Amino acid sequence: MSFIRNKNRKVSVIDISPMMDMVFILLIFFIVTSTFTRETGVDVTKPKASSAKELAKESILIGVTRQGTIHINETQVNLSSLQTILRQMMAEAPDRPVIIVSDRESPSGRIVDILDECNLAKVRKVSISAKRDD
Repeated sequence: MSFIRNKNRKVSVIDISPMMDMVFILLIFFIVTSTFTRETGVDVTKPKASSAKELAKESILIGVTRQGTIHINETQVNLSSLQTILRQMMAEAPDRPVIIVSDRESPSGRIVDILDECNLAKVRKVSISAKRDD
């Protein structure tokens, strides 16, 4: 048996360059149009308040769980190290507000302790987060 080779036969190739360009364009589009929200890293049920209002996005969020644990930027911290962490953050931007995002069932004594540490760290603006009561 002999095989005859066809010299005029063209090799078909699929060019994926345009597809890759479209994938990168879509990726850039979704990155640019998506909104990024900062959270405390803990799940809390905020208390309601009729005077609640929006605050600045570049604030420092301190989360307090119903068990009383303290979280900053999704990292659990001790009350004793909170003042040091706040001093470091306030050295970078002294006018940044601190927002305490506390669970409704968290111990009120823990919130007072956090407020005290904020005062010792020379934080100028401290707020407690709440849901708007509509």
